[in-house]
Amino acid sequence: MTDDTTANNDDPSEDELLIDTSKMSEGKRAAMEVAEGARETAWDRPGFAHELFMGHFNPELMTPFPVQPNESKEETDALISELDNYLTTNLDAAAVDDTQTIPQAVMDGLVQRGIFAMKIPKEYGGLGLSQVNYNRIMMMIASHCASTAVLVSAHQSIGVPQPLKMFGTDEQKKKYLPKFREGWISAFALTEPNVGSDPAQMSTTAVPSEDGSHWIINGEKLWCTNGPIADVLVVMAKTPAKIVNGRERQQITAFIVEKSFGGIETKHRCDFMGIRGIQNGLLQFTNVKVPTENIIGGLGRGLKLALSTLNFGRLTLPAACAGVGKQCLHIARRWGNERVQWGLPIGKHEAGSQKLAYIAANTFAMEAVTMLTSHWADRGDVDIRIEAAMAKLFCSVTAERVVDQTMQLRGGRGYERATSLEARGELPFPVERMYRDIRINSIIEGTSEIMRLFLAREAMDPHLKVAADILKRHSSLGTKLRGSMKLATFYSTWYPSQWINDSIWSLHEDMGPLAEHYRFCHKTAHKLARTIFHYMGLYQDKLERKQMILGHLMDIGTELFAMTATCSYALTMPRDMSPIRLADCFCHQAILRIEQHFHDLSTNNDANNNDIAKEVLTGSFDWLEEGVHTWPEKA
Repeated sequence: MTDDTTANNDDPSEDELLIDTSKMSEGKRAAMEVAEGARETAWDRPGFAHELFMGHFNPELMTPFPVQPNESKEETDALISELDNYLTTNLDAAAVDDTQTIPQAVMDGLVQRGIFAMKIPKEYGGLGLSQVNYNRIMMMIASHCASTAVLVSAHQSIGVPQPLKMFGTDEQKKKYLPKFREGWISAFALTEPNVGSDPAQMSTTAVPSEDGSHWIINGEKLWCTNGPIADVLVVMAKTPAKIVNGRERQQITAFIVEKSFGGIETKHRCDFMGIRGIQNGLLQFTNVKVPTENIIGGLGRGLKLALSTLNFGRLTLPAACAGVGKQCLHIARRWGNERVQWGLPIGKHEAGSQKLAYIAANTFAMEAVTMLTSHWADRGDVDIRIEAAMAKLFCSVTAERVVDQTMQLRGGRGYERATSLEARGELPFPVERMYRDIRINSIIEGTSEIMRLFLAREAMDPHLKVAADILKRHSSLGTKLRGSMKLATFYSTWYPSQWINDSIWSLHEDMGPLAEHYRFCHKTAHKLARTIFHYMGLYQDKLERKQMILGHLMDIGTELFAMTATCSYALTMPRDMSPIRLADCFCHQAILRIEQHFHDLSTNNDANNNDIAKEVLTGSFDWLEEGVHTWPEKA
């Protein structure tokens, strides 16, 4: 345990926290301090959604939509075509699902093509692909086999390559980055058996040796994708706590850990409903000796590294979702034309038509959101921490609905396994497997519920900063009075502007036939901003517990982001009016969802549901469980 009487930016003191922790339990306070300490607090670059939540609609960040240079696009087109042919010939996704194994021959072929080094800079032997080109390839791989896509993504988006590029020293990069062109596989070890989204409860520890030359890691990590086969991992562990202003402050540090160090055991390989070919397991670390030079990002900065890395991981998942959506569109279009019922193709019956429209419009929107956030990541001039979370939330939820609609359109053939279809002479459209595979996307890399809470914290951040002097627990009376004046000055102009503003006369004529949707987004951004403010005033520090309200507000913001991205994307596409038709269709669907979210803020059954849930937990309805098989209290 070390002593540090002054807090730094990564380790805020209680008085520096914008959230009052004085009424929280010790466990919740610790969790809040760890989470707040890992947040990026500065907004040095513009952010579309950050401004949107404050009622500032900034279309300049969206238009013109970023366009990929022709040379870069053509090079990646060739790689996509070659890899598509290779996977079509060599990868049997149904067999991967059945055997839970990606064949070594396929792995070797991916290594030969540099797939495990796609984002590694060329100076280290990698392909040096941009985020845009990387995501285009991930989109194609996901359309072949979800398990293979997860293998590649977990290795490259959140495994060792990404944090090493962002936080590694020159020596670390020279040592490890070339290994991935040779075929080394990496993993990211954060989650533990009893720790999900609360890193304050982490039990894996790293203790320094007496001479300071290395650290000893002990603990368990769960759901570590690629863990059982990884050559190297980024491992998060608790390091000795610091004393900040007389109180103990937890420290979490990231380490680069090679399997060759010894002491790493796969205690169990997990078996899932979908993506059954992934290597994911429970890992045991027993006295693993890690050289001090393998600390990555600095002592105590592990969680900040993890959150920054996840931003890029959250950009890859939308690409995979868009790839699945494109495959669903292909299947639905063909089946909608081929299957005739009551004298008419099912795609021309209204029930089928609605499904086809939803699949097409929302797949287009997923591609738009994926491409926009990828371009922003490459440019580096836009803060994408909110947009990355929105892209992950929107695409994971949307892809799930798209696959569900595709299965319903296919009927019994959607529910039947591809191998069974093929065995009786039909095309083996893998809708059943896609249905199982897609479900994980709203869970991994932050559940949809966690994404909404993350977005809510960022949406409220500007308000919390304005009120900081009042919220600080030990502020002097003079400081609180000055804070009150600052608060009154800010809101005396900001709040009226959310009612009377330039959305009244902004026509957005440059958007052509999609201008009405930009006008809607512009107007609704102000409505959303003042609604967030109203609920902050109504519930104050209790708002964090109103997760349904926060969920509706964040879903509204996410839909507005997707609408603006989709409209801008449509105008850049060198085709006829079909992209504009798809964008228009998507926006009309999104507007209905937004209106429903606003309605559900005030007209809902949340309170009654909460009361029923409490009674369920206390056993009031145990009688309803009678007459069926139940399990013992402990395994």
